[in-house]
Amino acid sequence: MNARLLVAMFLTGCALPAAVLLSAVPAGLPSPDATPPAVRHARANVGETPAASASVAANDASLPVSAVESVGITVSDMDRAVDFYTRVLSFVPVSDVEVAGRRYELLNGVFGARMRVVTLRLGDDTLQLTEYLTPKGRRIPDEHKPNDLAFQHIAIIVSDMGAAYGRLRAAGVEHASTGPQRLPDWNPNAGGIQAFYFRDPDRHFLELLQFPVGKGRDTWHRKDRLFLGIDHTAIVVSDTERSLAFYRDRLRMTVAGESENHGSEQEHLNNVFGARLRITAVRAGDGPGIEFLEYLAPGTGRPAPPDLAANDVLHWQTTLRTESLAPLFRALRSRTFRLVSPGAIPFADGPFTAAVVLRDPDGHGVQLTQARERTTGNR
Repeated sequence: MNARLLVAMFLTGCALPAAVLLSAVPAGLPSPDATPPAVRHARANVGETPAASASVAANDASLPVSAVESVGITVSDMDRAVDFYTRVLSFVPVSDVEVAGRRYELLNGVFGARMRVVTLRLGDDTLQLTEYLTPKGRRIPDEHKPNDLAFQHIAIIVSDMGAAYGRLRAAGVEHASTGPQRLPDWNPNAGGIQAFYFRDPDRHFLELLQFPVGKGRDTWHRKDRLFLGIDHTAIVVSDTERSLAFYRDRLRMTVAGESENHGSEQEHLNNVFGARLRITAVRAGDGPGIEFLEYLAPGTGRPAPPDLAANDVLHWQTTLRTESLAPLFRALRSRTFRLVSPGAIPFADGPFTAAVVLRDPDGHGVQLTQARERTTGNR
């Protein structure tokens, strides 16, 4: 098997009870063959405030997540999705593989799973598209809104919002915002940022983002390409402090920025009347950030479906890398998450020794992979 494909094989799914924690995988399963993915820069996603994190006791069993490896979505028609992301948004295909077998059923919580997985890159950042050839899941509900707890998107950085918006209009892309919005200058962390929500062919929410001078990483101010990379993935949360307890205190991600956004521009960006958001960005040492969106007004919408599964098109997952999964697993033995995998699924070869999938306090898919060897340095 092509050595670049292993990262495309780790996907998330529906939840199983925590009582099945760390059950063993049957012996004799074949092991995927892969080489480690490229190292990517970390992104700070709300302004550029200094990283801040609550202290964690020295005897805490958790270990730091070293990278956000990728963000993934389930799609209903792979050819249509690849065409959209490559032709309209300039993503570049990296791999295209079909996988099936017991370990993928266990990892993803989907019995009888056969998947086509396509890995795409934009700059240094990775997006994974998964189509379940069997069993097919449910489409995104028509009533799915930006303040629902199942909401997730990726923020794609552009060098010219006007040109990027024109590209989307020419392609007939569905609006989710009323149009591109410039956030007001009274907000020190978000002022001057231009943003626009839209939807892909499966109606996943996506965002275009352009930073003004003085905000964002230097690489986000390049002018040689229109679409530059993925700054962060955003998730709606019901309680920021509870999410911080999971991502910051348990997974040792650091707080990279905070903001409270409201006003007409924010309402028209999110397409939520009266929107007032507490926004908190966390990051690992490498890869895109994760941004919490807590709706202080009008409040969060519908909860995530309790039976949301990896083959449902509403499903997203964020893949996080850790250097040692077992101590982290011990720290996660709490009621703040729900397991998808029946434990850590071992891989005998390749860059990962094991992977496990769970859902965070609000039901967002998280995949943890254990690196076989420590990766050092950034590109």
